[in-house]
Parts: sequence; C-alpha cells; structure tokens
Amino acid sequence: MSDGKPCCTPTRGNGGTAPSPFAFSRSPEAGSTTGMVPIEQATFLMGAKGSEIWAADGEGPVREVRLAPYFLDRTAVTNEQFAAFVGATDYQPEAERFGWSFVFHNQIPKAHLKRIKFDRVFGIEWWAKVGDASWRKPGGPGTNIRKRMDHPVVHVSWNDANAYCHWAGKRLPTEAEWECAARGGREGQLYPWGDELTPKGKHRCNIWQGRFPENDTADDGYAGTAPARSFQANDFGISNMMGNAWDWVADWFDASYPKSATADNPRGPDKGSEKVIRGGSFLCHESYCNRYRNSARSKITPDSTTCHLSFRCALTSEALSPPSIEI
Repeated sequence: MSDGKPCCTPTRGNGGTAPSPFAFSRSPEAGSTTGMVPIEQATFLMGAKGSEIWAADGEGPVREVRLAPYFLDRTAVTNEQFAAFVGATDYQPEAERFGWSFVFHNQIPKAHLKRIKFDRVFGIEWWAKVGDASWRKPGGPGTNIRKRMDHPVVHVSWNDANAYCHWAGKRLPTEAEWECAARGGREGQLYPWGDELTPKGKHRCNIWQGRFPENDTADDGYAGTAPARSFQANDFGISNMMGNAWDWVADWFDASYPKSATADNPRGPDKGSEKVIRGGSFLCHESYCNRYRNSARSKITPDSTTCHLSFRCALTSEALSPPSIEI
C-alpha cells in the first residue's frame, strides 16, 4: 500500500457562509425520483486493499456494510438543473459570494491568461485563484456554460450542494451509499466496470491523458468536463461515477474512521473540518492522483469551490428516515 500523493485539489478553508435554516422554499417537484436509480437494501464490501490504494486516505480496510434502500441520481446535477434552482430561489453560490474560485490552468482561455490577475496556489501551481470564476463562468472571464448545460455543474461548494438538495427535497449521499452505487453490484473491483481501466482499449471515464499537468491529449474525447451522461453507465444504470467531476458526499472526513465505522448505514464522523469527495475528475492522472477508483476518497473544506467539484443527490426510501446532516 502507498501513502500516496495528496489530491491536487486546492482548498479555500474559510468555513463557508451558507444560510441555515434555508431562506427559500422547496421546489414544487421536491422529492421526485425522476432521473434517479432505486438501490435496494444491500450488503456490500466497502474499501479495498492492494498496491493501488492510498493508505493515508483511509481507503481500507475492506469491511462489510449494510445499507437500507435509497435512490441516487443517474448523473451529476447539471448546469441546467442548477440554473433552475438559482432562478427559483435567488440563491448566491459561495464562489460568487467570495468573488473568485479555483481554476486549473488549462481551463483558462489562452487569450485571457496574460490579462487575468490571479494568484498561483503554492505547491500545486497549476491551479489559480481566478476572479469571477463561478458555475456560470467555469474557466473565469471569457467562458460560459451556454454549450455546457448538460455538463455537471462545477464551482459548487458542499454548502451549495446541500442547499440544492434541500430545495430538491433530497440530500447528499453518504459515502457508503456512494460507493455501493459506484460498484453497481460488483464486488472487489477497481472500477465500476471491472479491474481494467480501458477494457479492449475503450475509455470508460473522463480522466487526464498525456503528461500531467502540462498536456492533456484528451484521448477519451474531453480536455475538460464531459456531458453528465457520457460513457457507458454501470450495472445500476448510473453514469460517470469515475472521473469527470468529483462528487461531494455527506460525510465528514477522518482517515481513521473506516477502521471503527458501524456496519449498518454508516454516516461518517459526527464532526470534522473537511468533507469527503469521491470519484475523481477529468484532472486525475496515474502519475499524481489516481483516485478514479471505487474505493478512492479525498477531502476538502465544505466552502471550497473548483472547476472539477460537483455532486449528485440521494433520496431515502420511504422505509427509512433521512440521516441527519450537520453543516
């Protein structure tokens, strides 16, 4: 097992300013299961062991987990869906409140690189703090989402994602629910589709190809985010659980928590300073952050926003009350 490299995801670390209780009403369609996959009561093996895992992330041990039935979105929440939320509620996402967000260097238009004032992030200088970057302008000034309405919304914080879930009458999935859904009923495999990253030479997820972080050859078809319903879905019919954009989940992060977690509907530590993110993104590469695996996990503060952070919603079956999620 490897101690690994830290995930190349910069953190804002200011604690966030999301309103609580929420100052807006729920969507008229709140609680709808349209676009969601029902996942029956399940027992599965969570975590992994072997040379691929990052021990420092708390990827192991492998343990049996039992989950009550729930629903999960087939795709990440899209720009179109998030726009409907903002339009209905006048909610101001945190990137807009702070006035800037983190953008990876290859997502900033070349014509703007010399004119944009931004601060390099020490230690991971391929990230920049770009003024006016937000879900509406994912690469900063000079970019927009007009042709990306079916892409995952990005530059959303955990607090923003939680606000959307409240409006939609849903919630963020627990980490255990997310991994169970990603595995799609397959036990002990690296990816939702098996153990080979590109079976028969076919790309199954949107990650970095080429030399990181200088050149993404986009052999999988994308040098940024892909539409939320890209590549072949897993055996549960869920798309893009690996790569494309990280998914926020409900749980606080603690690398030691998996060793003592309950087997029944685990919900993570009671408190913490960083939230768990899952699935990796279009910026993951085997040379640095190969966290595009079923068991891989990383962390970031709940107020952080980047061009590769997104989310999908979960919904508790009527047989179980929703878990309490602390902000």
